[in-house]
Amino acid sequence: MSEHRRKPPQPQGGGRAAARRGQSGSSSGRRAAPRGATGSPSDSYGSDAYDSGGEERQYGGRAEARRATQRSTGGSRRRAAEPTRGGRRTGPGGPNGPGRGRGRAAAVPDKKRLIDYPRAGKYGWQRWMPSWKLVSGLCVGFFGSLLAVAGIGYAMVGVPNEENAAALSQNNVYYWADGKQMIAAGSGQNRQNVTIDRIPKAMQWAVISAENKTFYEDKGVDPMGIARALANMARGGDTQGGSTITQQFVKNTYLSQEQSLTRKFKEMFISIKVGTKVDKPVILQGYLNTSYYGRGAYGIQAAAQAYYGKEAKDLKASECAFLAALLKGPTYYDPAGNDGIDKTATASANRKRSEARWAWILEQMHNDKRITDAEYQEAIKRYPTPQPRKAIKGMTGQIGYLVDTAKKYVLNHSNISEKQFDLGGYQIKTTFKKENVEALAEAVKKIEKQKLDPKNRELDQHVQFGAASVKPKDGAIVALYGGSGYENGHFNNNADTSGVPVGSTWKPFVLAAAMEHGTYRSDGPLSPLSKYNGNDRLKVKNNDGSYVLKKDNTPFFQKNESEYPWGYISLRKAMEQSVNTPFVQLGMDVGMKNVADLAEKSGILRSSFADLNASFALGTSTPSAIRMADAYATFAAAGKQAAPYSVTSVKYNGQEIQGFDKPRITQAMPENVAHNVTDVLENVIQNGTGTKALALGRTAAGKTGTTDENKSAWFVGYTQQLSTSVAMFREDPKSAKLLSMNGTAGEKSIHGGDVPTLVWTEYMKAALSGEPDLGFPDAEKIGKIQDGVGAPSPKPTPSVEPSETVTESPSATPSESPASPSPTPSDTCGFFGCEDDGGAQNGGTGTGGTGTGGTDGGASPEPSPTDTGLDGGNTRGNGNGGIFGGPEG
Repeated sequence: MSEHRRKPPQPQGGGRAAARRGQSGSSSGRRAAPRGATGSPSDSYGSDAYDSGGEERQYGGRAEARRATQRSTGGSRRRAAEPTRGGRRTGPGGPNGPGRGRGRAAAVPDKKRLIDYPRAGKYGWQRWMPSWKLVSGLCVGFFGSLLAVAGIGYAMVGVPNEENAAALSQNNVYYWADGKQMIAAGSGQNRQNVTIDRIPKAMQWAVISAENKTFYEDKGVDPMGIARALANMARGGDTQGGSTITQQFVKNTYLSQEQSLTRKFKEMFISIKVGTKVDKPVILQGYLNTSYYGRGAYGIQAAAQAYYGKEAKDLKASECAFLAALLKGPTYYDPAGNDGIDKTATASANRKRSEARWAWILEQMHNDKRITDAEYQEAIKRYPTPQPRKAIKGMTGQIGYLVDTAKKYVLNHSNISEKQFDLGGYQIKTTFKKENVEALAEAVKKIEKQKLDPKNRELDQHVQFGAASVKPKDGAIVALYGGSGYENGHFNNNADTSGVPVGSTWKPFVLAAAMEHGTYRSDGPLSPLSKYNGNDRLKVKNNDGSYVLKKDNTPFFQKNESEYPWGYISLRKAMEQSVNTPFVQLGMDVGMKNVADLAEKSGILRSSFADLNASFALGTSTPSAIRMADAYATFAAAGKQAAPYSVTSVKYNGQEIQGFDKPRITQAMPENVAHNVTDVLENVIQNGTGTKALALGRTAAGKTGTTDENKSAWFVGYTQQLSTSVAMFREDPKSAKLLSMNGTAGEKSIHGGDVPTLVWTEYMKAALSGEPDLGFPDAEKIGKIQDGVGAPSPKPTPSVEPSETVTESPSATPSESPASPSPTPSDTCGFFGCEDDGGAQNGGTGTGGTGTGGTDGGASPEPSPTDTGLDGGNTRGNGNGGIFGGPEG
């Protein structure tokens, strides 16, 4: 058969169908070339693998062709609307096959997002503005989550079956330095639960009106109360607490006092359950029985006994309002004061706060219609002053003061609150030595009995003592005397109190500052042999030569104890005889700031300083007996200072609490400065105002002190083993003002060298019995002799040459100049040699070192323009300026 008649083989693509597919496929791209256009045999009879364009075939059957057609047309419609990029269409067609243009690939639209933010299709600020759908969705999700969490919390948190340890008060146990138990004290025996029917209605309503007005309506928590508390707090106003009575009851009864989210979380859900399951009167009863009212009293019954000495059921409406005020914080609302814990919690400040809140609570009760008009007028008539603090069992003698001192130390050196501490469970080891404490108390009692007769002499009444004994180079307080005892109604700790000026016992700090810094006129340290004017009524000068002025702009005259004309005497002699005027002028020359800085470095708290005027040098400041003993211990320890401490370890239920290591030792002054101060103070005992301390029978150094108008007298002295201070003063029991001791003990006046020195000596004999006499290190000469302004220049002694002419007869005219007085046993003899300061100079007529000026000079009234703020040294405080100085506490 001829070739042209032979039927050509059919392509595997499938004849006409394939052609149609080819046309369909080319419709979306470039048109397909006709068969034979290329001249290749394969153009007419292509292979199975490739089409006429040389590309792999994409379709294999009719169904697939239809699907391809659908995809192609649909894609074309979608892409037709897309913009061109770079001047080229990005839609279908073009050399790149179906659905592709000549330019960049067509953009693929974003997939639909769950959260449309930033918002698609929006520009500028609208892109970042969330839609209402998003906002509402998030709110629904948030509150839904809260409800879920609340539901889970409510289901998981249950009401404990038993009260926790915080609701069951325990005792704190104190130990002596040797580890033996001193006393178990606290609130363990000072809590008695009473039923709601034995709690006056006035007490119940006072607490509700003050703490939680919606108590009987809320469900254990009060969201509006929390919001109101936050709003008032933001405005700076007073507010009820955000916690309801139910929440406070739950916290007191079932939970710890820690401030944590976990505890708050539990408190809220337990409160909700308690609020729905427990009757309100039962909750209120539990709250009043577990709350802390101060003075170690837990519960309303113990509080009624502690403050008013009566049963809770017998409380009056006015007294109920007072006790309700204590729930805001007894540290700051007990009129007795707690400034040993916080210096702002003084008796006067607490009284003011208490009266204000007491009146406010009564007003709220009246506004809430809980008391009638007549009852309100009766209750508001007079503030119900509570009784003084009472002695707790076992807190007699000095034990109460020892516990008071140790407690303050613990609270001021830890994060333990007073409320937590009074719940008990603590074991406190102290530095107190039983034998030393007893010896100090015996010394005070012995000298009191010898010198004072309060039954027959009015001026012997209301005399008080405060004393403390500290270890040099360590700071441990081994003994203190705080007063006659809690059992006698004396609750102020006189060993750790303020308001009693220290007088001339301050002068060693002035001398030490001069020997370290010198004066504005000296080139370097000043020698204690430098001479200053010791005459009475000295006009004190500023560094520029002008006179210090009083408030009326007249010159300030510094007085001595007597009018004895000392003339220019050495600072050593002035310290020996406690002459005031040299040290006032010396303080001005050295700079009172330098004096203050040295005293602070030595251990005196700056909070106890008086104003830095001229009289600052004479001891107008009011540090405690503990701080004075510690500061003099710095002299005994060659200038090394260790802060006083009374606690060596604290355990809670047997577990050690950190933070009670020994204080760090610092060098407060150069060693030789301290040695020279000690040498000068040894001379005070050997030849000066402290000679009664010679009865100690061993090497010691010390200084006497007396204040203006004889309102206090001190002696502070030391050996290398112990530094001890003794203060004596009279105090009006009603006003707490200091009274003059002129005429006390049958003496014209009481000085530091009298009764205080006798007490010091008696105690030190017992405390150092069996101990060796260590003496003191030798002092090396220090500084240059730089006399004060106006001191006469020393006259050279003319050399006498032997006369070649023998006088045949004595002069007929005797010399009119009197001979200088011979040195007396009291003339100063130290390592510098002996000096004769007994005679007055500048025309004075002295009679030796034991002249009439040989007593402690009291501080004169302070000059203007500054004022001490001490009320003339008349008023004594409690705590500020003591061992811990309030917040340092």
